[in-house]
Amino acid sequence: MTGTTTGRPGRAARPAAPRPAPGGFQRKVRRARAALTAWLARPLTSLHIVLGIFGLLTLLGLVMVLSASSVQSFEAGGSSYAVFVHQLAFCGVGLVVFWIGMRIRPRTLRALAPTVLVVSVVLLALVLVPGIGHVRGGARSWFVLPLISIQPSELAKIAMALWGAHVLAARQRTLGNWRQALSPVLPVGLVLLTLIVVEPDLGTAVSLGIVVFALLFFAGAPLRLLAALLMGGLGGTVALALSAGYRQSRLTAFLSPGSSDPLGAVFQARQALFSLADGGLFGVGLGQGRAKWSYLPNAHNDFIYAIIGEELGMVGAIAVLVLFGMLAYVGMRIAARNTDPWLKVVVATLTTWMVAQAVINIGYVVGLMPVTGIPLPLVSSGGSALVTALFVGGLLANAARHEPEAIAALRTHGQGKVAKLLGLKLPEPYRAPAARPRVGPPPAQRTAAQPRYGGGGPVPGQRGRR
Repeated sequence: MTGTTTGRPGRAARPAAPRPAPGGFQRKVRRARAALTAWLARPLTSLHIVLGIFGLLTLLGLVMVLSASSVQSFEAGGSSYAVFVHQLAFCGVGLVVFWIGMRIRPRTLRALAPTVLVVSVVLLALVLVPGIGHVRGGARSWFVLPLISIQPSELAKIAMALWGAHVLAARQRTLGNWRQALSPVLPVGLVLLTLIVVEPDLGTAVSLGIVVFALLFFAGAPLRLLAALLMGGLGGTVALALSAGYRQSRLTAFLSPGSSDPLGAVFQARQALFSLADGGLFGVGLGQGRAKWSYLPNAHNDFIYAIIGEELGMVGAIAVLVLFGMLAYVGMRIAARNTDPWLKVVVATLTTWMVAQAVINIGYVVGLMPVTGIPLPLVSSGGSALVTALFVGGLLANAARHEPEAIAALRTHGQGKVAKLLGLKLPEPYRAPAARPRVGPPPAQRTAAQPRYGGGGPVPGQRGRR
């Protein structure tokens, strides 16, 4: 009998069936994946992503502020563009600040960090003085000037991130000791938090607490210490929420919305859900929303995400989530690819702060968290918050240009016409400070935990903490 036989005699083996050739859709997916991988491997990809995210969110914010504030602006002053013009003016200032953050050298900014912190503490103290600070929304947290109003607590968050990273980056080898990890970062953070709570402004205090926690986490503080701080921070937040009647009513409305007065503390959160439900998949159309007609308070500020969901639908709402998700990705990518320990901690901390603030804002708009009054970065109306967020964008873009591969590409191929027009200087490679000569016997073997962004691998004989 001819042919290859199997275990049974007299039966020929069946030839293996040929595999089907990959279809057109599979080939397209593979090509798209390969193209995405190649694009992510380019040296300036992080910079392009940062510019794209901040540009899209800022543009979306201007459009939605115009739409959400038109009715209120007309009722207040007879013009539908008053709030929008104010936001547009601060956007112009923010673009200048973005350029400054992108142009300043990291070592210069690090040297200025202590001065910026002192200025922020002085401003937070001055704003509490009657006659100097202005009360708005129940909090004495504003300086009102002839043309603009400034909220110094926004500067305090930036100052805390820059100075805290400066201190912790210099103590990376001793952060295993809780005293070295907390002093003086936590005492200074408590001073800032106290000044903000006295205003009172619980939402900004929560944001500053996120900055302090992120600083310690990314610098490599012990996890037990971080867990204790987290529990203490949550307890303090609950205590502050119960200390004032309006905060307690918000918390009660969140925990038991059915038993709350529908025209009381639960009104704003319920109207936001109605707006999101009315939007459906594609929305009712830009400018066609009904919630801004005095149905939803603070439509252009804290609850602008509800207007986005109503007018742009679930597609627009998900697009905002995607943009902030990309911000989280690119921020951590920049932090991981840099070699400067200070810049690593700064970038990771500022990214965490902005993304966490967006999560909190969107969370209470969709009913997953109690209302805290934290705006949506780059989108909500508010001049000081917009300028601060754009400065953060400039710092992220600056850090993206200081990735080692980006430095090599810019120094080899040049910066291009746009960079030269903006006066951007060529980034310089990071050089670690020279080790100081030690006097006396050699130190004992280091036992501190490794920082989460920099400092090499784990110490032999110790467990990795990543």
